[in-house]
Amino acid sequence: MDVSKIAADPIDRAKAIFRQNGGMLRMSAAIQAGIHRDTLRKMIGRGDLHKVSRGLYQLVEALPPSHPDLAVVGAKVPEGVICLISALSFHELTTQIPHEVYLAINRNAEPPRISYPPVRVFRFSGKAFTEGIETHDVGPVVVRIYSREKTLADCFKYRNKVGLDTCREALELYKQQRRYNVEAILKYASICRVAKVIRPYLEAIL
Repeated sequence: MDVSKIAADPIDRAKAIFRQNGGMLRMSAAIQAGIHRDTLRKMIGRGDLHKVSRGLYQLVEALPPSHPDLAVVGAKVPEGVICLISALSFHELTTQIPHEVYLAINRNAEPPRISYPPVRVFRFSGKAFTEGIETHDVGPVVVRIYSREKTLADCFKYRNKVGLDTCREALELYKQQRRYNVEAILKYASICRVAKVIRPYLEAIL
């Protein structure tokens, strides 16, 4: 749809821009796309727009994301990567329900400023940050999430923070999914410098 051909009504035009972006936009992106701040305020007042969190808005008519917390964090910190417990939960490799979003950022990146949902930040560097990233559509947002195999390696690296029982459970659930890639796990474990740690568990479980 060519937004420029829509009638001059600014709210109709704003709605079209939001729809083109999956129903959710950061304020900076909305303004850059040509939506005036006054239009955003009017849409909120009319009930057309919902303020998801500071600086992030969603059309009320838009379907809710399949993972709302991940969608919010992915929209506000697009350069970050969902990791550890949150990634395990996304890949159905844990029975835990994360009460915060576990997010990896580059070691030199500015810490994200998000009031909600609660976010637990981990600073990764080099290949430990850049390798094993997948993109997943969680509704109106495409979010970066570490793959199953990279997440397993990360959890063993941070076993003192997530718990060794969580790591073992994740491997058991990984086995039950019947899609093994032991070479990939060992590759990422080598990057994370935990290959010697994870190998006995792989041999015992897989």
